[in-house]
Amino acid sequence: MSFDSTVVKNLVKSTAESDAVLPAEPDASGPRRGLFFLAVTGLAWGTTGAAAAIVYRVGDLGPVAVSFWRNLGGLALLLAFTAVRPVRARPATRRPLRGRAALLGGVGLGMAVFQTAYFAAVEATGVAVATLLTLGSGPILTAVGARLLLGERVGRGGTFAVAGALAGLGVLVGGNGLSLVDPAGIGLSLLSAAGYAVVTLLGRLTGRRADAEHPFTLTLWSFGIGAVLLAVPAWFEGLLPQPEDALRTFAVIAYLAAFATALAYPLYFAGAARVRAATVAVMMLLEPVTAAALAVSVLGEPLTVATVAGSLVLLGSIAALAVAESRR
Repeated sequence: MSFDSTVVKNLVKSTAESDAVLPAEPDASGPRRGLFFLAVTGLAWGTTGAAAAIVYRVGDLGPVAVSFWRNLGGLALLLAFTAVRPVRARPATRRPLRGRAALLGGVGLGMAVFQTAYFAAVEATGVAVATLLTLGSGPILTAVGARLLLGERVGRGGTFAVAGALAGLGVLVGGNGLSLVDPAGIGLSLLSAAGYAVVTLLGRLTGRRADAEHPFTLTLWSFGIGAVLLAVPAWFEGLLPQPEDALRTFAVIAYLAAFATALAYPLYFAGAARVRAATVAVMMLLEPVTAAALAVSVLGEPLTVATVAGSLVLLGSIAALAVAESRR
């Protein structure tokens, strides 16, 4: 993981220079840069389900504790990095305290629900199914929310891309047999998708404002609020693994905190500020494709024709939407 420092430095430089606000004049590189940020995020997040499954195998931590340590670890890493390389604050006028508290509190709550419900769904119904259900329902909830709350039009291309993505998810889930889907896993996956939609919509909302939150600031606050909200439930669930499992368990959690959290979330918020909310949701379908590949190669789940076909349809939808977004 020696490359993380260089990547994060470049991200901080990029987002600090732009202050995470879309420029007043049209910038052709903005959507393309946002798509790149989201692609890296989707690939990174695709590893979280497999990492959680490994934690469940080697230790006795539950989903709330895993989510708590992920938030706390990501917060500590980003605070340490910004102490060495401070992020330059923008001179724009800040929004009223009440509005800013509502934004940060909403993102923190959405983040906590999104992560914890997803980890619980992985425990209930497996990595592939939990990821597919969460990210399959995410675009629908996000598109509806963007239309109602942000006034964004999905557009014909976006509609076809979302439909294609959902068709790919249908092939993945239906082709592999509905017997693999646990009822509790369905509910937890939908709850996770709702939390994800809240985070996406709030990230897009602040990206459209002149007083937008810096991606690092938004990420730091969301991790801190998420850790506070999860601390007590994690304590009752069991905050620490057994001593004999502690080293392996925290090694996996350290990976989650560094790569899939401290690196991925600033990239996510920077990308979400540059493209439409529905585009963000569909781009994140890279996550279930990555999760399916890891489920086969790392966790020993069988590779089926439906998995391959569904993944290809998903990738095709993502590629089509990326081309359409780059031409805006």
